[in-house]
Amino acid sequence: MRTLTDNLEDPDDVRTRIVVTAYDLFAHRGIRDVGVDELIRGSGVAKATFYRHFPSKDHVAMAFLKRRDELWMMGSVVPEAKSRADTPEDQLLAIFDVYDQWFQEDDFEACSFVKVLLEMGATHPLGQASIEYLARIRQQVRLLADEAGLEDSEAFALSWHILMKGSIIAAAEGDQHSARRARRMASGLIATHRPAGSLG
Repeated sequence: MRTLTDNLEDPDDVRTRIVVTAYDLFAHRGIRDVGVDELIRGSGVAKATFYRHFPSKDHVAMAFLKRRDELWMMGSVVPEAKSRADTPEDQLLAIFDVYDQWFQEDDFEACSFVKVLLEMGATHPLGQASIEYLARIRQQVRLLADEAGLEDSEAFALSWHILMKGSIIAAAEGDQHSARRARRMASGLIATHRPAGSLG
């Protein structure tokens, strides 16, 4: 898995320090529970310096969501799933293998996009950003479905994404094996979307 500072311009850069501090706090506690003063203390910058880089906490939260997408979904889950299997169908299923590993980690903190969406609401700019990032994940699923030759890849991706998000919620509830359960259901979903006459 990639680390938090991978591909950030300069780990000692002030903006980077603020984003790294915010990432840990927002991922585990949400947006509203974390105040600007805590972000300033945690990143070790002056208040004026903080506001020079981020005019508000919402701006920091936007940077956090962007980093979450780069680091986790696009930077880890999709590439990791592709590296674990040779065919698009198996790569789709491997998403749940990656999730299963994630759910066993002591610091599992669920999906930040879903949490921020529920916390801030769909009409808030942060909620809207979360919806857009979730759509990017769904698009990756659709691309794999197209590569696999599955029918109605848009509907497939919507259903598949329900399994992904549902397994995360179940894991947050304490079901560490939810990804394995979702994987079994996912196999059936793939079968349903295979073209007629396909052997699979």
